[in-house]
Amino acid sequence: MRFTAAQIALMIDATVDGDANASVSGFGKIEEAKEGELAFLANLKYEEHLYTTGASIVIVNDSLVLKEPVTATLLCVADAYSAFATLLKKYEEIMSQQLTGIQEPAFIAKTAKLGTGIFVAAFAYISDNVTVGNNVKLYSGVVLGNNVIIGDNTVLHAGVKVYHDCIIGNNVTIHAGTVIGSDGFGFAPLTDGTYKKIPQIGNVIIEDYVEIGANTTIDRATMGSTLIKKGVKLDNLIQIAHNVEIGEHTVMAAQVGVSGSAKIGSNVMMGGQAGIAGHISVADGTKINGKSGVATTITTPNTSVTGNPADSYISMKKAEAIYRNLPDLEKRIRELEKKLENL
Repeated sequence: MRFTAAQIALMIDATVDGDANASVSGFGKIEEAKEGELAFLANLKYEEHLYTTGASIVIVNDSLVLKEPVTATLLCVADAYSAFATLLKKYEEIMSQQLTGIQEPAFIAKTAKLGTGIFVAAFAYISDNVTVGNNVKLYSGVVLGNNVIIGDNTVLHAGVKVYHDCIIGNNVTIHAGTVIGSDGFGFAPLTDGTYKKIPQIGNVIIEDYVEIGANTTIDRATMGSTLIKKGVKLDNLIQIAHNVEIGEHTVMAAQVGVSGSAKIGSNVMMGGQAGIAGHISVADGTKINGKSGVATTITTPNTSVTGNPADSYISMKKAEAIYRNLPDLEKRIRELEKKLENL
């Protein structure tokens, strides 16, 4: 499928500088792209490649001042990175629209309700009383337990498992191997040293426009719901425990772990391998550095924390500066002690 510069410009509200009839059929990095491919330049660190790229079309910021002539047709936009992301999304939508119908063998219970324009790949399993919305894509190995609800335009990639009674909203993307609604980690210690399992009878609710990476696990609530609110973005290999609530548009990098009943606010950002203790709250807009351990509630919005246990980012950086100076401080103290001995 080929698109001209003029057609692409309409998609991303761009101004064409060059041949409006230049066409592309694929994408490439600006330093590697070939004729017939589209690239973008958002970071000026790569500007040198603009003048040598083989790409036929390049998306650039309209504030860019050219230092040399370019052979590619330029699409000038306010934000090249955002425009390129929009274009990729449109391309993905066009390609996914070509997938419709139900492949064989797939199991679909007689009581399941399926919307229009859906795609069900071979070896998918849809249980009793499942409701699947319109234009949903269910890839091979997807399993939907009893009473699951899937909203419109949602995509579940290969091997996603959604346990019974869980609810997934509209325009959600869940990547391969993720498990939604497995039992929360609830065990009561007994006097004889063994553990008694506490039944987990709640569910997981995932609201609209959420994206969840591969091999992430979100546990069902003991009672009530584990709640992932609108616009949340979760990376690969994340563990969300039972009864956790994650606020709108919060993002978490790989290997974050959130313990049971923690409440994470909106627009929170968590670096990789950060850990959140159970039964605490994290205020809206908090930024948590990678590998930080948050053990107590954060009440002040829009703060930054780092370290283990996590503390104010500025305070921890000051402490690190002092720590680096300890050898010199020790040397000075020893010199002072010798002077005192000689008095």
